[in-house]
Amino acid sequence: MENKSASSSNFIRNIVLEDLREGRVGEIVTRFPPEPNGYLHIGHAKAICLNFELAKEFNGRANLRFDDTNPVKEDTEYVEAIKEDVQWLGFEWDGLFFASDYFEEMYNRAVLLIKKGLAYVCDLSPEEIRQTRGTLTEPGTNSPYRDRSVEENLDLFQRMRNGEFKDGEKVLRAKIDMSSPNINLRDPILYRISHATHHNTGDKWCIYPMYDYAHPLEDAIEGVTHSLCSLEFEDHRPLYDWVVRECEMENVPRQYEFARLNLTNTVMSKRKLKQLVDEQVVDGWDDPRMPTISGLRRRGFTPESIRTFAREIGVARSNSTVDEKMLEHFIREDLKLKAPRTMAVLRPLKVVITNYPEDQVELLDAEINPENPEMGTRQIPFSREIYIEQDDFMENPPSKYFRLFPGNEVRLKHAYFIKCTDVIKDEQGNVVEIHCTYDPETKSGSGFTGRKVKGTIHWVDAKHALPAEFRLYEPLILDDQEEGTTFLDNINPNSLEIVNGYVEPNMKETKPHDKYQFFRHGYFNVDPKYTTEDKLVFNRIVSLKSSFELPKQQG
Repeated sequence: MENKSASSSNFIRNIVLEDLREGRVGEIVTRFPPEPNGYLHIGHAKAICLNFELAKEFNGRANLRFDDTNPVKEDTEYVEAIKEDVQWLGFEWDGLFFASDYFEEMYNRAVLLIKKGLAYVCDLSPEEIRQTRGTLTEPGTNSPYRDRSVEENLDLFQRMRNGEFKDGEKVLRAKIDMSSPNINLRDPILYRISHATHHNTGDKWCIYPMYDYAHPLEDAIEGVTHSLCSLEFEDHRPLYDWVVRECEMENVPRQYEFARLNLTNTVMSKRKLKQLVDEQVVDGWDDPRMPTISGLRRRGFTPESIRTFAREIGVARSNSTVDEKMLEHFIREDLKLKAPRTMAVLRPLKVVITNYPEDQVELLDAEINPENPEMGTRQIPFSREIYIEQDDFMENPPSKYFRLFPGNEVRLKHAYFIKCTDVIKDEQGNVVEIHCTYDPETKSGSGFTGRKVKGTIHWVDAKHALPAEFRLYEPLILDDQEEGTTFLDNINPNSLEIVNGYVEPNMKETKPHDKYQFFRHGYFNVDPKYTTEDKLVFNRIVSLKSSFELPKQQG
């Protein structure tokens, strides 16, 4: 895989360069540390690209590590899905680790803190702990259990591990400073009790480390040099450094924060995405309307387009929102030379060419991709009956309507000029069929110059076309949320439209995830979930045109 991170600088890359130049680190080690409590989304893709590409550029190592410290929410299903997503994006990890691999060492480091007088077992309830923590303007108050002896704390902590107490009955807290202006340093919880089966360790443990305690230890154990995380963890950095220092870790990682990705009309919260799945607003984590990597993959986005998008949005120090059209821009750019061109009619209207021989079928030649001649040509059958788009015909058109209407002549893409002569309607007055004549002298590629027409429309041959289902998407969530509403109140009722039509017969051998550009309609992906031997289903990835202009890169 081509690595282009060197072509665009950012402040984290500059830090790495300085650390190498000054000899503060030898080998660069990064990590991508998801919690396996849901599927990855496009925001995670930014972090994946940053960590893996930095390591590759500087000949370092990048680990995939699962922060599996909460057995209630985590599952092996998510572990496997995350591994698949990282590999699909084009990356291979140097080490595959789990926080649960280090539970014994984490426990021993907690014992060390107790022996140093820097941790204690607290009996306050979660609500009481919140009440005594203070506010941004008022200091917290000490727990009445803060001055327990080292011996009592060691005994209670061992008994916590042995399973002698109920969930929530006791916690282990760091003893730092209840008057610190940084609330994260006001005796944070290090361990809580949870009698739950863990996906990796089973029932071996009933106490589990908190993220703010476990994460810096994992980084230190693995020799991570640059621990990259999003901006909401900036206030946690002093606690990160405290844990590494007071637990006397040999390796000392450094934490650096960058702005997370926010996209217009997009929910970037695993909790909210899980809610959409659980409440069946979507048909799974891989619903093409979801911003999950599996959803983007099923819709038809390519790993190349997502990697390029992640590089181009840059790595900034402050949060901002990126227009979703920027992501669409890069999939268009990636597919324009790769995707075969073909014709599909999504809302068919039958056309009978009355002066075309009834039993004749001819094969017309067309380029597979005019922008990439090396892809060769394809043959399209043409006969007396074809389908066109309903939108390409109007019985009483407005001015400057250049498509088909009674008495008007248009070009059929790759074929002939046809002129509408008759309109057939049903009992309700709906147009169900139109009759046309064709001019055999006007065959595409023949060099005909006798007259010109202003409209070109696409079609498929009625006798040979394959029936297909087309799924057309709009944003699932709309941004204009009113006060007092939740994101579920902003579900777009038009986020999915399913229509039935036809595609060219040369698509009979198409496979899931094959991608095409349908003339005038956009880029489509063969849906891997609902396509069968008897049914073709296409997801529209993106329309053909956009007014989006690529902004200047952030740095």
